[in-house]
Amino acid sequence: MALKIWLNDKLVDEADAKISVFDHGVLYGDGVFEGIRVYSGRIFELKAHIKRLYESAMVIRLDIPMNKDKLTNAVEKTVEANGVIDGYIRLVVTRGVGTLGLNPFICENSIVFIIADNIQLYPEELYEKGMKVISATTVRNHPLALPPQVKSLNYLNNILAKIEALDNNVPEAIMYNHEGFVAEATGDNVFIIKNGVIYTPPISAGSLGGITRGVVIKLAKGENLEVVEKNLTRFDLYTCDEFFLTGTAAEVIGIVDIDGRVIGDGKPGRYTRLLRKKFYKYAHGKK
Repeated sequence: MALKIWLNDKLVDEADAKISVFDHGVLYGDGVFEGIRVYSGRIFELKAHIKRLYESAMVIRLDIPMNKDKLTNAVEKTVEANGVIDGYIRLVVTRGVGTLGLNPFICENSIVFIIADNIQLYPEELYEKGMKVISATTVRNHPLALPPQVKSLNYLNNILAKIEALDNNVPEAIMYNHEGFVAEATGDNVFIIKNGVIYTPPISAGSLGGITRGVVIKLAKGENLEVVEKNLTRFDLYTCDEFFLTGTAAEVIGIVDIDGRVIGDGKPGRYTRLLRKKFYKYAHGKK
């Protein structure tokens, strides 16, 4: 069954969901997006995702051609039209049609499109046994070049690090900033545990303010676990007791090896397993 795609102000058939080759989202990666999960028919943290989208757009001076309520309704209609019960939403706003020049103000009308479909997850085996990662040589974009809180369509920095991971036969790579501190993985936020304390890099280190990251921090504090945001080095990753990533697709996934160094006993640790369990219940609306 063909998907129904939301394009600007209405649902259209997948075959008719087209944008111009002169759209600055295509030409320059000029736009913003959100990846959102659907669990048991419920759109996960939609309000937070919409808020972040508008903030990202504000920073790059991109006008979204509808208010938050209308955009929220468009997301809900797209999910309903495609019968998505457990899946993924990609919400995108591009700068719109312009010229071959860089000037963004020539683009008169930004474009909104929404896709709701199934999602390719990591295999269940990785959650049970844990995942291996490497340290990328690709340095995270300098925060003064592009604020890490902006979830922009220009993902080339992350893609280059992802290529490094795949070249090394692992699914993910850890990216470091220009000062050598941990920023994030190519698509996920980083957490480690040392002596019962959870540590995660601050946003200022070059990481996205992940929605899943925020939920996991809240769940951890609900279990009376101490969560500290601080700059982390490669040494911290190599010597931690537990290591996990969080993200829209990844949810909570344990890391058991980085650059050939085994983490803990080589299996996802007890706090990682606890937080994954708590996140699953929270996402599916269970107590």
